[in-house]
Amino acid sequence: MWNPFKAFAQGLAKTREKIASGLSAILPIGRGVDEKVLEELELLLIGADLGPAFASSALEEVKRAWKRREAQDAEGLKRLLAARIRKSLGAAPAPLFVPASKPAVYLFVGVNGTGKTTTIGKLAARMRDEGKKVLLGAADTFRAAAIEQLEIWAKRAGADIVRHQAGSDPSAVAFDACEAAKARGVDALLLDTAGRLQTKQDLMQELNKIRRVVTGRIPEAPHETLLVLDATTGQNGVSQAILFKEVVPLTGIVLTKLDGTAKGGIVVRIREEAGVPVKLVGLGEGIEDLADFDPVRFADALVGLEEPGPPA
Repeated sequence: MWNPFKAFAQGLAKTREKIASGLSAILPIGRGVDEKVLEELELLLIGADLGPAFASSALEEVKRAWKRREAQDAEGLKRLLAARIRKSLGAAPAPLFVPASKPAVYLFVGVNGTGKTTTIGKLAARMRDEGKKVLLGAADTFRAAAIEQLEIWAKRAGADIVRHQAGSDPSAVAFDACEAAKARGVDALLLDTAGRLQTKQDLMQELNKIRRVVTGRIPEAPHETLLVLDATTGQNGVSQAILFKEVVPLTGIVLTKLDGTAKGGIVVRIREEAGVPVKLVGLGEGIEDLADFDPVRFADALVGLEEPGPPA
């Protein structure tokens, strides 16, 4: 049975170990919190990719709590940090938007190598398991390999696909995919896009053209524009989020390879610096390892709490 807390805890093992080991080092058994511990705590938070802004703000809250004698040991610090992380992320999950009328259109953007096409395949498989009819659109026509990879995922997920030849106009694929989605009565259309970044102007023109075509065929679509980021890139992921937000109105982030990095704290930086919520996370290689992002479970797992703590 799916256990969200266990899944996040396992997926964040490397980051959690980094923070937990750090807390154990600065707060060995028998030592209480003092000014020296608080200085070391700030460096620990920055090293866990939570970022200097978060570290500074969190430290101020910890200091106030410490003076009130509310955070005197490692467990107290963990619970205080978890509450502060939930405050940054928002306590409520941000699920994918599902419109009242079909089809729901989800546009995926991001640089090559982040796991964008794989994410689309995993989401398609999950939707198929939920009994939904799904169509994939191969609008990343820049690379023939991307089209072939999406075809493989379509077969694995039991979804249909609309594709053109490599080098075709991506917006033409988007047009045909929208028409097919309406004609076939699908529940969801998942559109892949090219991940090259020669210049921001090229990217803007291509993505905006695709968006105009989609909106012209299906009013109010795309219902979600999701940026796929590789968690292992750390700060570079934050930079990508800021760049893409300038180019296209993002509604959410999909953070992949979260299980393979000690940089899980980057989730907090993305939310604070780019202002875009994380909606889905990749917690493994399996087709089922794509989870809805739960900020409460995430925060508690990140600092190493054994069970979910109370809401912030």
